[in-house]
Amino acid sequence: MATRYETDVVAWANEQARLIRAGAFDQLDLEHLAEEIEDVGKSEQRELASRMAVLLMHLLKWQFQPEGRGNSWAGTIKTQRKSVARRLAKTPSLKADLSDLEWIDDAWGDAVTSAAKETGLELDTFPESCPWTMPQVLTVDWLPVA
Repeated sequence: MATRYETDVVAWANEQARLIRAGAFDQLDLEHLAEEIEDVGKSEQRELASRMAVLLMHLLKWQFQPEGRGNSWAGTIKTQRKSVARRLAKTPSLKADLSDLEWIDDAWGDAVTSAAKETGLELDTFPESCPWTMPQVLTVDWLPVA
């Protein structure tokens, strides 16, 4: 009995994998398989964007709240840089996102919103767009100046 995608996606996925391994290609739910494969890529992009937003937020905090600088912020910056680098090494096609202005703007917007919340500073305190290059942001020892 076929499992419906809409009813139990995990059981459906396991069934689809079994059918592929068995060579029963005529029984596959191709439309939903294609959607799921596309979603894998989107998930990777969301993960990279999330990590970049956290990194940018901490760089903003570092620049605009120098009195709060400490090992915790430095540690978060280092951790996020490593996570971004690992993600890019595992999925090189994501490097294109780092030069996509719309993608950068989205990550920047998330970073600014979070930085304003965490610092108590007004949104307009922060630059409207990212003032740093992606190579700067990802350079191990680079930090913005106040």
